[in-house]
Amino acid sequence: MSPLKPLPRVMLAPNGARRTKRDHPALPVTIPETVAAAKAAFEAGAGALHAHVRDAEGRHSLDAGLYRELLAEMAREVPAMPVQITTEAAGLFAPPAQRAVLREVLPEGASVALREMVTDDTPDAEARRFYAWAEEAGIAVQHILYDAGDAARLASWVAAGHLPAPVQCIFVLGAYAPPRDGRPEELRGFLDALAPLGPGLDWAACAFGAAETECLVAAEALGGKMRIGFENNLLGPDGRHAPDNAARVRDLMAVLARGRGGGATASPTR
Repeated sequence: MSPLKPLPRVMLAPNGARRTKRDHPALPVTIPETVAAAKAAFEAGAGALHAHVRDAEGRHSLDAGLYRELLAEMAREVPAMPVQITTEAAGLFAPPAQRAVLREVLPEGASVALREMVTDDTPDAEARRFYAWAEEAGIAVQHILYDAGDAARLASWVAAGHLPAPVQCIFVLGAYAPPRDGRPEELRGFLDALAPLGPGLDWAACAFGAAETECLVAAEALGGKMRIGFENNLLGPDGRHAPDNAARVRDLMAVLARGRGGGATASPTR
């Protein structure tokens, strides 16, 4: 078992489980579209891909074959860009299917919603075996935390030895349904709840809504990483639809560069 690789500074989330081309014509749905979006975003400064796949009808899927195809195409087209797959339920899948896709694909990284995988007050034996197996298999599990309550449960379960340490996690600011825009001040609740885990926590944030960039810049200022893309927000800094995912990465990198006292064309640090 190798140690967890640190999360990249910027991760691209280009599509998610729910949005379609009716929401934005540049939202990638097919594997070639997702790879092309990832490649453009990598060139703009994103360091990794958070990947969802869709079935032939464009619906969210946890099909292992589709994930393997995506990983093969990414290795061919953007070999320097790590890929994290999702196990998101999206109201369609239960924990057995979510666990199965990781066992079949064996990705280098995966995002797993704590509240989807553990539905009781404490992780049951199957959940504990799953997390221990993923650690032994060298899969970097990023715990998806939707609120400070999720964060507090993660901290307590790690302290109790139910879940492996160290952990990687992502804070979701705002919500898709019912729609709620993320706010930078939400970050402190997550961090306070995770304080028992001590310093050095490897965490990232994503944010729904027009304040996405503001939330991500605030996250980096607090020591976090950033996940950006059409999964959470379609809007550019002018309040209109951004042209594509790469444009959102460029927008973020420009703001970060200005914050460092550089210009918008400063070299990205992945």
